[in-house]
Amino acid sequence: MDDHDDDAYAKLLRRVNSPRVVVDNDACEHATVIQVDTVKRQGALLEVVQVLTDLNLVMTKAYMSSDGVWFMNVFYVTDDHGNKIRDEGIFNCIEKALETDSCMVKSTGKMLPSKEHTLIELTGTDRPGLLSEVCAVLTDLRCNVVNAEIWAHNARAAAVIHIADQSTGTAIEDPRKLSLIKELLYNVLKGHGDFRTPIVSISSPGEIHIGRRLHQMMFAARDFERPGSENDNSVRPYVTVFDCPDRDYTVVTATSIDRPKLVFDTVCTLTDMQYLVFHGTVITDSKKAYQEYYIRHVDGFPTSSEAERQRVIECIQAAIERRASEGLPLELFTDDHFGLLSYITRILRENGLWPKSAEISTRNGKAKHNYIVTDVSGNPVDPKTIFLIHQQMGQTVLQVKGNLSMPPKFPREPPRSFLFGGLFRYPSFQNFGLN
Repeated sequence: MDDHDDDAYAKLLRRVNSPRVVVDNDACEHATVIQVDTVKRQGALLEVVQVLTDLNLVMTKAYMSSDGVWFMNVFYVTDDHGNKIRDEGIFNCIEKALETDSCMVKSTGKMLPSKEHTLIELTGTDRPGLLSEVCAVLTDLRCNVVNAEIWAHNARAAAVIHIADQSTGTAIEDPRKLSLIKELLYNVLKGHGDFRTPIVSISSPGEIHIGRRLHQMMFAARDFERPGSENDNSVRPYVTVFDCPDRDYTVVTATSIDRPKLVFDTVCTLTDMQYLVFHGTVITDSKKAYQEYYIRHVDGFPTSSEAERQRVIECIQAAIERRASEGLPLELFTDDHFGLLSYITRILRENGLWPKSAEISTRNGKAKHNYIVTDVSGNPVDPKTIFLIHQQMGQTVLQVKGNLSMPPKFPREPPRSFLFGGLFRYPSFQNFGLN
């Protein structure tokens, strides 16, 4: 068989095994129903959820089930405003993104390979002022931050930052400058008396998904382990892990406050922990979310010990919490200019605010920053502080996106597993005592 025959055979296999996407706007009164059937393999469910998440679709319900070699997924989705999806372009984008040999969908969640940017990955111990110090170093070295996302959880911090040389607007290629950037950022992350070794990685951007990469970095930093000195009275997501011996599965359930990207964060963590999801259910109602997954390890076996089950509980809790930082959401939208990020983070630091997460993007001469902040003790922000910041930078530039109080805590009461009590019977939250 020559190369031409090999290519033809490969194309035939892709066509036969390519995902089947069906969109129905009539089956549900309040949501668009998207059914995706794919070949069952490790990572297939994550790919589907990732595409829907990166298109900013909000999942209100989801059902997953495997049968033989196929994996069948049904998602009930809306837009950010709770409306059905009417844009045919979104449906075409879903089909294209799920093709086996397709390019990555262009969205805020993914970064394509680029010669215009240099990728920096940072992992270290979180502390007040850290983000400001990192930004100050990059500004002093004439590095322009193009995009960045920073997470902090359980005293760990991770960041994925895309920078460009301020003078050329392209990736930094001078090895001496790259070495200096790495050295100075390492010194900032190391801090004083920190027993953890920070990690600084600088490279050319590859084909990465920022959200998934941050989960991997936080997992590697063991942020699922809570600091022994932490005095945190907040109620965590309620996660249970138990075996289902008659069906040879391990059952994972999670009850939490609903939020965007919740299902992606959970499925991403299970996938990166080398578990396969065979069946699953997601139900949301009144800002609460219930997730249930029937899993096995990639070796085909359910969890084998209490220690392994406890590890799954801790990692799922961490995955849900990383993006659910408690604090005040702030949004900045203004003209972009060199040094803007360093200026903004310095203002936050000087006013005693501690960013627990940040998402930075620049496009067409405009900059958009989203922060979740607390005071330096991790407590709610004093309204007077926001008033002072507004005086410094203008109320139209920096918007408060939430109330000047902490968000609600996670619900504690667990629902009961119901999936195999009737595979496609989906009770409401009244049955779980969550109203």
